[in-house]
Amino acid sequence: MLFSLLASASDAATGSSSSAAGSGSSWMSWVLIIGLAAILIVFFVLSNRTNKKRQKETQEMLDAVQPGNKVKTIGGICGIVVDVNPEENTFVLETGTEATGKSYLKFDKQAIYQTDATSKKTEKAHLPEESDKKEAPAEVPAESETTAQTPVEEKDGNEKAD
Repeated sequence: MLFSLLASASDAATGSSSSAAGSGSSWMSWVLIIGLAAILIVFFVLSNRTNKKRQKETQEMLDAVQPGNKVKTIGGICGIVVDVNPEENTFVLETGTEATGKSYLKFDKQAIYQTDATSKKTEKAHLPEESDKKEAPAEVPAESETTAQTPVEEKDGNEKAD
């Protein structure tokens, strides 16, 4: 249908109905349709990849919620997570203070809007240097028998890094 409209519009614009002009406009119409289809396919693929990435990040955030994390629900309730039940995919939220009285509410994990919880992958991606520094002192005494040489090596490594 779209092809017919494009062909008739191009024939009307040129003012001729000869077969040579019709075949040229037909070819241009097909190029236009294929180009539009390719653009739509590329847009669909890119938006699909973005949505999958966003879903993965959201699921990692929900899986990282542990007792003690601060959470804000989609309803606007803020509090601290007291208990997480992975089998039921729920958590218990503590709201209020000692003076006003504490309340405990049970929510589905999908109700989390914001949280201060970070996944292990995110922590490692943001702080690779600090995690390496934390691991190095724990490994050094176990590997070397003499401790006098170890501080010299660490000191040289730190001076080069600065």
